[in-house]
Amino acid sequence: MSNDNGARARIHELSAEIIRHNIAYYQNDKPEISDAEYDKLLRELEALEKKYPDLKIQGSPTEQVGAKPAGGFKKASHYVPMLSIANVMDHDELVSFDERVHRGLALEERESIEYFCELKFDGLSINLIYENGKLMRALTRGDGSVGEDVTANVKTIQSIPHTLHTNNPPSRLEVRGEIVFPIEAFQDLNREREEEGLPVFANPRNAAAGSIRQLDPLVTAGRDLKLFAYTIGAQEGGKALRSQAALLSWLFELGFQQHSFHEICAGAEAVEKFYRKIAAERESLAFDIDGVVIKVNRLDWQQELGFISRSPRSMAAYKFPPRQEKTKLIDIVIQVGRTGVLTPVAVLEPVVVHGVTVSRAALHNDEEIERKDIRIGDTVIIQRAGDVIPELVSVDTSARKGGERKFRFPTQCPSCGTNAVKIPDEVAVRCPNEFACPAQNQEALNHFVSKLGMNIVGLGPRILEQLVGAGLVTRFSDIYRLRVRDVLGLEGFKEKSASKLVESITDSKQCKLSTLIYALGIRHVGVRTAAALARAFPDIYDLMSATEIELQSIPDVGAVVAKSLVKYFSHTENKNEIERLLAVGIRLSAPQRLGNQFTGKTIVLTGTLTKMTRQEATEFIEARGGKVSSSVSKKTNYVLAGAEAGSKLEKAQALGVTVISEEEFQKLLETD
Repeated sequence: MSNDNGARARIHELSAEIIRHNIAYYQNDKPEISDAEYDKLLRELEALEKKYPDLKIQGSPTEQVGAKPAGGFKKASHYVPMLSIANVMDHDELVSFDERVHRGLALEERESIEYFCELKFDGLSINLIYENGKLMRALTRGDGSVGEDVTANVKTIQSIPHTLHTNNPPSRLEVRGEIVFPIEAFQDLNREREEEGLPVFANPRNAAAGSIRQLDPLVTAGRDLKLFAYTIGAQEGGKALRSQAALLSWLFELGFQQHSFHEICAGAEAVEKFYRKIAAERESLAFDIDGVVIKVNRLDWQQELGFISRSPRSMAAYKFPPRQEKTKLIDIVIQVGRTGVLTPVAVLEPVVVHGVTVSRAALHNDEEIERKDIRIGDTVIIQRAGDVIPELVSVDTSARKGGERKFRFPTQCPSCGTNAVKIPDEVAVRCPNEFACPAQNQEALNHFVSKLGMNIVGLGPRILEQLVGAGLVTRFSDIYRLRVRDVLGLEGFKEKSASKLVESITDSKQCKLSTLIYALGIRHVGVRTAAALARAFPDIYDLMSATEIELQSIPDVGAVVAKSLVKYFSHTENKNEIERLLAVGIRLSAPQRLGNQFTGKTIVLTGTLTKMTRQEATEFIEARGGKVSSSVSKKTNYVLAGAEAGSKLEKAQALGVTVISEEEFQKLLETD
């Protein structure tokens, strides 16, 4: 028995801390530290337990997977446990893994082992249970043995087949995969939540997990989740499989989303080459990954190697280095958004994070500052969430010297001095002075002229600030009264550039009704909803007088959006401004129904279109009664495939969906 009391204390300390972080990550979807910091704690505990095996506590987190399922959902058991995979962090550890596999299989070192390598998707692990080809249950990982039953939510994800595509289905099959939240959709969701005063998600993985754990499946259905299947658990009947590669091909045949993010590698050096290739392509992927998963390709060898503790000996996760850096938090300032939300922003000593200089990071709300115990003067860890958004991950409290100070959230709007309010059931603090707050007005103007709004080229935030400061612009319609001599008074403008800007403003007067609806900045109304409103109400005056009941009858318009629209148009100032916009020459073109070729049909666009833009193709389809979707399913009627079409084309072919070229699409447009 060891008498090393220091080791005993550290083992207990680490065990308790890791268990706490497991609960935060797996149950609450709110990790308090980064993956890299978690891995560091776990490795330290593993090293101590190896050195002092008699001090290992019962139920050590090194032998557990995840955490017990949270409340709110029914619990159910996996037929085959969902284990985790041990990590390798560099080339030397990869070589050591390869050597252990050789020893476990009693193979000579000169014999290259065939490894199946694939992406380590950063999302929520899920277990799909099929009986006689029908999806019966979907479970989260939970503690590896028991998970949460989230079947109703998972069935809303289009990339998950409800029935396996085979005439000879297994009597039982567990399909394991990762549910991911595409980065672009994640960013859109966070922007919407911030405007609505709701907590934002720290990263796409949390957004995926939070979406699946919604008690209302309609919320899940409204989010652009994807599933990538990668292995199976229990299998009774069906195809006999001999390799990991054959297993994945079978999953594709059964109807799961096809992709090419995998490769068979002969030996450790080939694995390293694949890892480096994926690391170089990581930035261009539409979703988050945090490494490469390495599996012995032969399934009989996987069985022979067996398991150790909580992970199989035949597999490893080759993790990417963390995209994080330390820097100093100089200050916290408050920004006021278009909807009045007061958002704290961290002002940082500039630091380069994965090739990008970061000097500011959003802190989202006062509750996050409190939870992370963020103080001005702290040394903080910064990362780019989703490879784009600078995020303050945590504070290095060990670097504190005593001079750090807590941030006091303002009780008044820093822009107009109005008393700030906190709406019940929202985490956001808002300035209620929506018509006279300079900051809200500035953000509303920025939104109005943006690319998706009126798209006034050359009129950005910096120039708008000058125009507002000079008293030339206070509302949207003022922009259309600007003359060349007004613009000449601004910094950096000469006759030619001033004339060009005024010309750009004039050009934007002719616009689609949906464009103006979006540009107005009505809360909860995005581009898609604006288009649906324009189709339902081709006359803007009809939209302005619509009731909540009338609005809720429109696809993409729910109770919240309807209430927001009625509230917006109930304000005389808003209606007057629309009148002023029409008076200064805004000419609205309502969507025209040009035919019925696509009535009731769903079309997916993929690849590069050469004869039209995607936006033009979308407008052609919608003008003929069709709907454009972002993902392929059995309900898809056509896939319009351009050059270099990828996984959507592959899935369409697997599902038997009709694939058409641009030429065939053009012929469909011309039919009566």
